[in-house]
Amino acid sequence: MKVVVDLSRCEGYAQRAFLAPEAFRMHGEKALMYDPNPDDARRDQVLRAAAACPVQAIPVDQLDARHAPTEASP
Repeated sequence: MKVVVDLSRCEGYAQRAFLAPEAFRMHGEKALMYDPNPDDARRDQVLRAAAACPVQAIPVDQLDARHAPTEASP
């Protein structure tokens, strides 16, 4: 799993850090630190944390697209 946070949108509300502390943590009051490659076992936690972000700084559709099944070509 690959995680990318749009740090230009992130406002440091810390919701992600509470919901997925192994993947996201706050450094001080405003700086977000995150694991760009969290374990796939934490996928549900990471998706919930991304959905809880008030400014939607983690593009969830890109996280889902990487794990979506691909269709076979005719």
